[in-house]
Amino acid sequence: MNNEQTAIRTTYFSIFGNAILALIKGLTGVFGNSYALIADAIESTTDIFASFLVLLGLKYANRPADENHPYGHGKIEPLITFAIVAFLVISATIIAYESIQNIQTPHETPKSWTLLVLALIIIWKEISFQIVIKKSKQTHSSSLKADAWHHRSDAITSIMAFIGISIAIFFGEGYETADDWAALFASAFILYNSYLIIRPALGEVMDEQLYDDLILEIRKKSVQVTGVLGTEKCFVRKSGMKFHVDLHAIVAGQITVKEGHDIAHKLKDYLRNEIPNLGHVLIHIEPGD
Repeated sequence: MNNEQTAIRTTYFSIFGNAILALIKGLTGVFGNSYALIADAIESTTDIFASFLVLLGLKYANRPADENHPYGHGKIEPLITFAIVAFLVISATIIAYESIQNIQTPHETPKSWTLLVLALIIIWKEISFQIVIKKSKQTHSSSLKADAWHHRSDAITSIMAFIGISIAIFFGEGYETADDWAALFASAFILYNSYLIIRPALGEVMDEQLYDDLILEIRKKSVQVTGVLGTEKCFVRKSGMKFHVDLHAIVAGQITVKEGHDIAHKLKDYLRNEIPNLGHVLIHIEPGD
């Protein structure tokens, strides 16, 4: 199974899991008198739409290069990440607004059984985060990474809700709004997490040099090719799950143009074979001593 297929299957897992949890949280929040859980359900609902966006983005990014897109369609990934962050910001804003409204309005204390439901939700969301973040690292997918952090932010909001409901239940009268305060704090965390997600995606769009480890690996493997004396400039930019490389390779200055051309092709083929997630590799030959 290639990276694209792995990412798509992982997204289906997210969609199914979020749909089930949104339903469970919503029903528990309504019947258990907990707005923190209802707020949690709102976020899980936005997660479903976000995961659908990830799925569409991954399928579009998987389309082969064509005349108008010689480097493929991978740049859709960070754009999808921006859309996911927009969903996060909207859900955080709604949660914050409703929390403030509920803090100002007296209401019943949440039911104690909601804590058991929340504990199970927290465990499941953390497991989901670990599964999806592992797959995002494996596939180098920025949108899948954003989807993973949706699971983590969901786990955090559930932890906040657990703390808030616990305070409301154990301290009793006068602490009924504790779970609303928990939802408010959770919305602040979601906004902060949104920044952490969007920052690398913005770097990807702007072709920032963020891949020092990969550049080091490319340099080490390049000198293993016969005829390559060393490397000079090396630039890497990411598009979808592929990394495009511009590399200046140093060869003996006395060889012919054809020999230099042949070395460049051998180097390109070797790098793409040794580092499977490389896309286009452009080799510029520099004469050495």
